Amino acid sequence: MAATSQQLRYRNSTIHYTRWGSGPEWLFCFHGYGEESSSFHFLEKTLEDQYTVIAIDLPFHGGTQWQEGLSFEPAELLNIIDQIRPQGQKFHLLGYSMGGRVSLQLLQLVPAEVRSILLVAPDGLHRKIWQRLATGTWMGKQVFTQVMNRPGWLLAALDTAAKLRLYNRNLLKFVHYYLDEAPQRELLYKRWLTLRKFKPKRELSKKIILQNRIPVQLVFGRYDPVILTRYGAAFSKRSDGLISLTELEAGHQLLREKYAAAIARFLVK
Repeated sequence: MAATSQQLRYRNSTIHYTRWGSGPEWLFCFHGYGEESSSFHFLEKTLEDQYTVIAIDLPFHGGTQWQEGLSFEPAELLNIIDQIRPQGQKFHLLGYSMGGRVSLQLLQLVPAEVRSILLVAPDGLHRKIWQRLATGTWMGKQVFTQVMNRPGWLLAALDTAAKLRLYNRNLLKFVHYYLDEAPQRELLYKRWLTLRKFKPKRELSKKIILQNRIPVQLVFGRYDPVILTRYGAAFSKRSDGLISLTELEAGHQLLREKYAAAIARFLVK
């Protein structure tokens, strides 16, 4: 079945998702920051016979119209999933970047219903203290708001640090992309705050994986300046072979046609 664009009503919001395939296995996909469900279309032909694939646009991404304020609970995402899948249907998870954090949080909610997980350049395996401070504390939110309104001083400081080789130049490009223009800053503010409840605990995730014997595949880009392979290497240690790691000759942008075969091989049995 070719990919189709679908919607469902959730409270006052409209949740957009893409669906394709007619296979007996169900796979839920979660995109990275600033991306959308169509990011997974490069896997369509490879997976359509084995999987029924559901890729959901998270709040303030893609075609989802989120009207519930700046809050999205993991239980709400599970509610949305339950409206899409057949009752009692177990599923696989595929999370890219920010979607990795989302997938790990779902694992902690319903471990008995997760059959396997594929995490591609995943967030959620390392602690981002600065992000949690910015979205999880009153003082942090105040500072975060000020930075979003007037980011000039922060950008100037990071530019200087990069010139002194105290800050990664590639990371600096990411920062400028999201902070230079007011519309991008506004979206960053909304997205970070809305998804702040998705903060899986690494130790708990690993414990659940081992107890439930859930196979997990980690895929990293060797030259990724954002999500480092060492985060996955630490997570995969002493996992009784359940957590495997592969490193591709790539950067962070792994949802590309040229990596389709390398990624799909972990899903097609």
